[in-house]
Amino acid sequence: MNGIILLNKPEGITSFRAGNRVRGFLTRVTGAKHKVGHTGTLDPMATGVLPLLIDGAARFAQYLPEHGKAYRAVLRLGVTTDTLDRTGRPLLFRQVTCGRSDVERALQGFVGEIEQLPPMFSAVSVGGVRLYELARRGEEIERKTRRITIHTAQLVDADEAAGDCTIDVTCSAGTYIRTLAADLGEVLGCGAHLIALTRTMANGFALAGCVTQEELEVLWDSGTKAADEFFVPITDALAAYPAVTVTAAQAVRFGNGGALDRDRAAPVPDGLCRVFSPDAVFLGLALADGGELKAERILPKTTD
Repeated sequence: MNGIILLNKPEGITSFRAGNRVRGFLTRVTGAKHKVGHTGTLDPMATGVLPLLIDGAARFAQYLPEHGKAYRAVLRLGVTTDTLDRTGRPLLFRQVTCGRSDVERALQGFVGEIEQLPPMFSAVSVGGVRLYELARRGEEIERKTRRITIHTAQLVDADEAAGDCTIDVTCSAGTYIRTLAADLGEVLGCGAHLIALTRTMANGFALAGCVTQEELEVLWDSGTKAADEFFVPITDALAAYPAVTVTAAQAVRFGNGGALDRDRAAPVPDGLCRVFSPDAVFLGLALADGGELKAERILPKTTD
């Protein structure tokens, strides 16, 4: 099962637990142990796209062509919290005097490359310690800002009576939407915190193509092929890279990590390419450089 299950993560659990639940389900139905990783965590309160990398696919996470993310977020103006979202302790209450046009104008000020400060309640590691561990002890330390990119930020809806705003954001990996909400609130002069978050796109996979674990189990138990719709073979996920088929002897050498003579393989441009055996089995990624195809990442022959 070297591929990606497109999970719609539920609210209230960590990404790690969501992956563990799917791993347990796969073990039950296949009778074999499986490895499960993911391409980026979602906070427990968040829902949405969580690509789960099954078995050997986890080795290719950094090579997925798309790393950008998209979110629909709901933020509440007038209240700040210590976690920057609704799970935290309220800190300040301020009067909201801005309107819809003010929010739209302020949002555009965040579009582009910006510096963003990771929140204390985050998994960022400083000196070998996760920031959230320090935050839970009531400690706050100096953090370095990170350069991220907000590609688009649009106001979808505004409930001025409740002080709630719904926004759609597309951004680079590593962007904290909680921080964006808090920073937007400061620009507006009233403060804000995140009250709901759904990731609508990750690594090029949309929410519409995702499945909940409960739906996955029903589809699997029904005995149909419907569950395959939510499973992406790793070679398909890497389809942006050109393919090259090698000889049987070259396949053995490549599988052992050896470089191949580029002149003896089918022509491919410089850069990464997918390598296939003569019987169309995906072997891994190679780097076409000079006269060689150098093994970049090899798909394990077996999994535990």
